[in-house]
Amino acid sequence: MYARHTGYMFLRYNQTMLQITPLEPIDYLVVGHITVDLTPQGLRLGGTATYAALTARALGLRVGVVTSWGAELPLGPLSGIPVASFPAEQSTTFENIQTPDGRVQYIRAAAPRLDYYHIPEPWRSTPIVHLGPVAQEVEPALVRNFPDSLLCLTPQGWLRGWDDDGKVYPTDWPEASFVLQYCGGTVLSIEDVADDEERIEDMAAFCHVMAVTEASQGARLFWNGDVRRFRPPAVEEVDATGAGDIFAAAFFFRLHTTRDPWEAARFATQLSAFSVTRPGLAGIPTQDEVSACMVEVL
Repeated sequence: MYARHTGYMFLRYNQTMLQITPLEPIDYLVVGHITVDLTPQGLRLGGTATYAALTARALGLRVGVVTSWGAELPLGPLSGIPVASFPAEQSTTFENIQTPDGRVQYIRAAAPRLDYYHIPEPWRSTPIVHLGPVAQEVEPALVRNFPDSLLCLTPQGWLRGWDDDGKVYPTDWPEASFVLQYCGGTVLSIEDVADDEERIEDMAAFCHVMAVTEASQGARLFWNGDVRRFRPPAVEEVDATGAGDIFAAAFFFRLHTTRDPWEAARFATQLSAFSVTRPGLAGIPTQDEVSACMVEVL
């Protein structure tokens, strides 16, 4: 585990505390829980924090993660990415169960909430700040603290609740109007709102820029009173896990570098389409895929 310390991170592994490198400035900060996903093939890393961080690194950015992690699995895939973690007895854990009526999701454990004081000081002025809750874990008032950053949001974790058995269901988001007004870019899935078009329209009214992903149908972008659709290339889908988070990181990156939401949506749609052709974290973009999706923006 990593614990807070002024200017440093510490790694606790097998109950041994080891000092590692001083924290350096980063380009892309993601705040949210790295998760344990229970799959038929066993445990694997998941969560927006994991997929977004790896995608941002693939795009050439210096990345940092603020999370709460129980150390059930090694963070090998995130090797080289500094992770500031608040101690947790157990990581946020999800299980997806396929039924005749579709996928049913359960949350089996939830790690502690994250607030501004969990963010190391050298990272508080990061150019791109991505809040990526998966289970109500990010404090909504956090949005007030990044006036000089492009504050970006994937609100999935604020749009879901769960019952006493852990069964996940869409829920109200009372802080939506407050949170969205602070964000320079927002990405959500149509599944996050159970295909509720009225709710999408309501949220778009509070957003500067909002993209809605629609699986194989691509994405819609709401900006400046206009809506445009972006279609992905035809690919053979193997595993769509993490595709929305890959889209989000690519969108936020391109929005920051070009200041053109239409170009950001085009780029993210194209790049995330590659991700579904490979399983799990193998879907993180390659350098060749990034290069293939880039176009010059004048």
